[in-house]
This record gives sequence, structure tokens and C-alpha cells, in this order.
Amino acid sequence: MASSKRPEHQAPPDIFYNETEAQKYTQNTRIMKIQEEMSERAVELLCLPEDQSCLILDIGCGSGLSGSVLEDQGHMWIGVDISKSMLAVAQDREMEGDFILGDMGHGMPFKAGCFDGAISISALQWLCNADHAQHKPSKRLYKFFSTLYASLSRTARAIFQFYPENSQQIELVTAEAMKAGFFGGLIVDYPNSTKAKKFFLVLMTGGAAPLPKALGTGPSDDTISFTNKRERFEKIKGKSLKKSRNWILEKKERRRRQGKTTRQDSKYSGRKRSSKF
Repeated sequence: MASSKRPEHQAPPDIFYNETEAQKYTQNTRIMKIQEEMSERAVELLCLPEDQSCLILDIGCGSGLSGSVLEDQGHMWIGVDISKSMLAVAQDREMEGDFILGDMGHGMPFKAGCFDGAISISALQWLCNADHAQHKPSKRLYKFFSTLYASLSRTARAIFQFYPENSQQIELVTAEAMKAGFFGGLIVDYPNSTKAKKFFLVLMTGGAAPLPKALGTGPSDDTISFTNKRERFEKIKGKSLKKSRNWILEKKERRRRQGKTTRQDSKYSGRKRSSKF
């Protein structure tokens, strides 16, 4: 029943974020505080040059709460959102950013290398859904990430705060981001807190900077990195990724403990077979 409460399961984003929901984002002080905190963390993770005004893309900008944080820190920004109602509220608030009505899954319509960075608060998980019969999440994600990659400078980062429903969604998102050319990793702030736990996908276009450390973590690091298309997330929420080598070895070990006949482990366990003979 918990999953039914997720907004993305109730209606497509352009329908769910109607006038009522749009007003809620500027009248509910709790929502505003949370959005502001997540936006500040996202900007921090961008690692922008100090004392320099940058041009930032705000993806799923909504009513402009994240844009306010960018303005307060002296940055220029352009916002993209699929909800007319949310953008109407942002315009009523007389934000300094420019707004574009658009669907993330259709790609980012900007010229190459024009942005110094990008942030997105609570929007990425919507692309994992097929709201219409013609929607294919993997294709929409790749279209989005490939056009975003092109629009960023070669030293830029894109930071996504999102709410993954499960490890499969994380794998889907990161696989399409890597296919588009990004590298980076997943940062989980306050991993042991039910309410404060937040997922941030940190995507980089170039450079070799290490990922920042997650907030609220102890000696065990809750930062998961990926560097190329072959490297996958082996552990999400403490579980091995389904059909990975570790997952297969753990399954075989359980079968042995149950007394079932099991093939011996080898260097070929979990390795993909070639389709060619």
C-alpha cells in the first residue's frame, strides 16, 4: 500500500501537479523547508567555483523553490518543468530565472556546453514510469541523459535528488546515465534515518574529482561510485544486485546450506555468455 502513496503512481506529472498541488508548494512551510535543504545540498555537491556566478539548469524546477536557492547564491538559472500550474506559480513569484515548459523524457533543448551545472530535486523518479503506452523508461532516460550531457560544459556536474522505489530503478537510471557518457556515483545522506535519508545521484562530464562524502555516515562509506559501463552497483540497500556475480554466489551458498546439489564456483560464475558461436 505504501507504493500507492507515491505521487508518480497516482497520475502523470503534468496532471498530478495541478493548481492545488502547485499552491501547496508555496504555502506549506514544511515542504518549502525540505525543498530548500535538498536544493542547498544539491548546489553544494555541484562543487562550483567560489565567488563566481554560474549558469545552472534546474530540471523539474516546479514553483521555483530550488531556483530561489540558486539566486541566493548568486547564480543565473533556467528552469524546465512539465507542469503549467507549477510554472505559473513560479512566474507569479517573480523569480529571476527563465522558464521552459517541457518533458524531461523528450530531452533538453539547449545548445552544446552552455551550462556550468544542473540540479534536479524530486523529479528523476518520474522517468522510471510509463505514463503512456508509447513510453519506454529506458529510452526516455537515455534521451534525457544524452541531451543533458551535451548541454553541459566538460567540467560540469549534474546533481539529482530523487526517490528511487527499489534497487532496480537505481540500476536503470545509472545504466542509462553511463551509456550517455556520464560517470560519478550515488551518495546516500543519513542512510540510517527513515525520515532524513536522501539519495543524490552525482553525474560528472569530465575530470577526476572524488565524490564528496555522504552526510550522517560513520566509518562505513555510503557513497557508491561507478566509472564505466562495465561497473555496476553491486550492493544497494545491503543487497547484491540481482543476477550479479555476488548474487549468484550467495544463491549457490544458500543451496549448499540447504543440502541441495550445486555446481562448484569458478571464474566463469556470473559471467555473461557471448551470443556468437
